[in-house]
Amino acid sequence: QVQLVESGGGLVQAGGLSRPSCAASGTFFSINTLGWYRQAPGKQRELVATISRSRSTNYADTVKGRFAISRDGATNTVYLQMNSLKPDDTAVYFCNAYDGSYGMNYWGKGTLVTVSS
Repeated sequence: QVQLVESGGGLVQAGGLSRPSCAASGTFFSINTLGWYRQAPGKQRELVATISRSRSTNYADTVKGRFAISRDGATNTVYLQMNSLKPDDTAVYFCNAYDGSYGMNYWGKGTLVTVSS
């Protein structure tokens, strides 16, 4: 079992930055990938960025060059550095952990990021 708790969301002006974090606890030996997803009002949840155990990263086209995902192995924390924020980035951001051995996804409860124009 893995527990994920996000923090760091809030209200940001367009062009500003935010850095939500996700504290993970539990059993990690079979966790392959950690990531961030987001869900805007009235839309489906979508991938934002992922980072593998080897720190290989993957980003949605809409955030490439603006967002950066990182992980701290010592504290089991995943960060999402978000720069040059746009109103379209407004969403609830969810932390995700994927267990490749069992094909299971774990989710946090999410943190709201609101970008004002």
